[in-house]
Amino acid sequence: MNSKLIFVTSCLPRECGIATFANDLINAIKNQMDDSIEIEICALENGHQGFDYPKEVKYVLDATKLEQYQQIAKKINGDHQVKIVMIEHEFGLFGGEWGDYLLNMMDVIVKPVFVTFHTILPHPEKKIFQTITNIADKAEKIVVMTDSSRQILIDDYKIPGDKIKVIPHGTHIVLWKRNEKAKERFGISHRPIITNFGLLVRQKSIETAIDALPEIKERYPDVLYLVLGKTHPEIKKVEGEKYRHFLEKRVKQLGLEENVQFVNKFLDLDELLDYLSITDIYLFTTKNRDQAVSGTFIYAMGSACPIIATSIPHARELLSEDAGILVDFEQPQQIARAAIRLLKDENLRKRMGKNAFYKTRHTIWENVANQIMELFRPFIEHSNYRYRIPPINLEHIKHLTTDRGIIRFSNFDIADINSGYSLDDNARALIALSQYYGLTNKPSDLKLVNTYLDYIIYCQKSDGSFINYVDKDGSIHIRNNTANLDDTNGMAIWALGFLLSQDNFNKLMLDKAETCMQNALTNVENIHSPSAMAFTIKGLYYYNLKKHDKKITTFIIVLANRLLEYFNKVADKNWHWFEEYLTYTNALLPEAMLYAWKATGNISYHIIAKATFDFLLSKIFKDGCIKVISNEGWIHKTKESQEGFIEQPINVAYTIMAIDLFYSELGEPHYLTKLNIAFDWFLGLNHLNQIIYNPATGGCYDVLEKDGVNLNQGAESTTSYLLARMIMVKYYHVEKRKISKPLYHTEQLKNLLKSKNEKLTSV
Repeated sequence: MNSKLIFVTSCLPRECGIATFANDLINAIKNQMDDSIEIEICALENGHQGFDYPKEVKYVLDATKLEQYQQIAKKINGDHQVKIVMIEHEFGLFGGEWGDYLLNMMDVIVKPVFVTFHTILPHPEKKIFQTITNIADKAEKIVVMTDSSRQILIDDYKIPGDKIKVIPHGTHIVLWKRNEKAKERFGISHRPIITNFGLLVRQKSIETAIDALPEIKERYPDVLYLVLGKTHPEIKKVEGEKYRHFLEKRVKQLGLEENVQFVNKFLDLDELLDYLSITDIYLFTTKNRDQAVSGTFIYAMGSACPIIATSIPHARELLSEDAGILVDFEQPQQIARAAIRLLKDENLRKRMGKNAFYKTRHTIWENVANQIMELFRPFIEHSNYRYRIPPINLEHIKHLTTDRGIIRFSNFDIADINSGYSLDDNARALIALSQYYGLTNKPSDLKLVNTYLDYIIYCQKSDGSFINYVDKDGSIHIRNNTANLDDTNGMAIWALGFLLSQDNFNKLMLDKAETCMQNALTNVENIHSPSAMAFTIKGLYYYNLKKHDKKITTFIIVLANRLLEYFNKVADKNWHWFEEYLTYTNALLPEAMLYAWKATGNISYHIIAKATFDFLLSKIFKDGCIKVISNEGWIHKTKESQEGFIEQPINVAYTIMAIDLFYSELGEPHYLTKLNIAFDWFLGLNHLNQIIYNPATGGCYDVLEKDGVNLNQGAESTTSYLLARMIMVKYYHVEKRKISKPLYHTEQLKNLLKSKNEKLTSV
């Protein structure tokens, strides 16, 4: 049975900031969570307005009718699937004095209730104080969007701090680049663009910006100020277009008809983001000193716009000097000086836009949805709390790939060609795209596979070994002379072996790979690094699926025995590992031992594989989450380890690949559980509840840190994510978490496992 969430909120197509907020949040939750989470809406209306609502609207509440609050509360109580009620609170949305009709609903509802306060008034009068504190008393948790709002609730409303959760206003994922085509489409090419958007109300103080324009126009005659948005419907009911006409009159008085353009409509999201993508300066000119948060302000920051903003708390918290300029309320001279400063310095604008973009990445709607759902999690059945698996998106892989290979690094989502290429990245890309081509059989995907294969061949030296690093112009990087290339050589064999095990490639490609592999085999017995041996064992296993060559099996035995020797030297009853520390890409080692068992039937390999893998999993899976070992906090056998927070996608991906193998061979259900947990790390099941996979690009962020995410999307992280995503194809139908792959679980293996505990103690 699905778990339902009920949102009590205004709802589109009602033209209202809270309705837009709720729509974005609900869509983000749907995008993040599996279909086992169902969302319904109780839509708030100011009198009967008869909107054509989406299917999610289950109830319509006329907020002016006191009796409806209890009636709908009782209906919600009667629905046993409803686990959570989330109320989006704004004083004007609810009837009564300062919206106190809402308390009649909260008195009746027996479900856990959460409330988001969109406005927090400091130094409240008695009635406001009573209403807010009564709402807070009846709620499980209160959500606010800024630290200052939380502090006001603590200081002025005496609400306990542990009841208040700060979750920022959401922003949309956008690409880190300007949309020049949009500028052409709007017919405003080559003009400096200043923008403001949102429903038009007097509190926005648009006249302050207009009064600043004459001074700006003196320096930049072709400057254009875009006022985007229609008059607020509730204001229009009372006074019509009085405020807009006042602004238009002011524009004429100042001779600014060619410099101000009113776009009098409610913008859909795509059009809004297009306007923000062409904005040189975003002006936030509110005169409401008590405004707690602004969706328009945070959307502009999230779109990499340099900001000039009046100093509300939300702006003060986010808009440090490196991301924008704060000005006093209703001060056109300050705005003019700030705008001229920005318009004359393109580098400053770019730097501020980039910093604004970076500062708001943690606030993208997917991350906000994750934080909201983390609050709800204790009240939802465990089996219903599942992330939705994203569709496969190769956009960023293709963006990073040239005719030479896949580029190593990126600046945000822009490939950094100066970083050159590495065999490590191209090997992972070759394996991932080989698997993907097996699903699509598209020529464009085959071309990518061939590109990565050619790179590996290009890196092979005359003695059969491989270099790693190649400059952007194809020259061999000097770093190859000093770097340890053991893992690179192992990865080349892994990639070649995997390709040669597949049935869907043409003879020319397979012949190229075969020649390269045969040359590489001359160096196999010289490999002694544990991780390099593990990569090599994997490659040899795959290669021999078609070759059936005893020589290849012998190579596997030699390398597996070396790993066994490593284990025997350091392992004891409390430390089941190959070395005296757990560091980087650990899952490779037990995975390789299980492949060695599959290739040879040697039960010792199986026993060590199982013992070491379960030992590793006990260290990295805690409290229903995965936390892979950080290079800041390696785990040592003989000394206490410090906790580290630098988690890299490659370690999670390699763990997923190993879990897949162990589950396929052993069929133990806990492996499938851990596989899902590990993959969900990319989607937000981590200590920050932030996405590591970027659904807008198909890329993957480079590092999860203690307090944030490194937003660069390089080849290592992106190919690692794709390897993990391809594993999920084996188990689930597209985005649904329904098993589609049979368990590999034989009676013979069951019998072998009966004796593993006894044998382990004697190894």
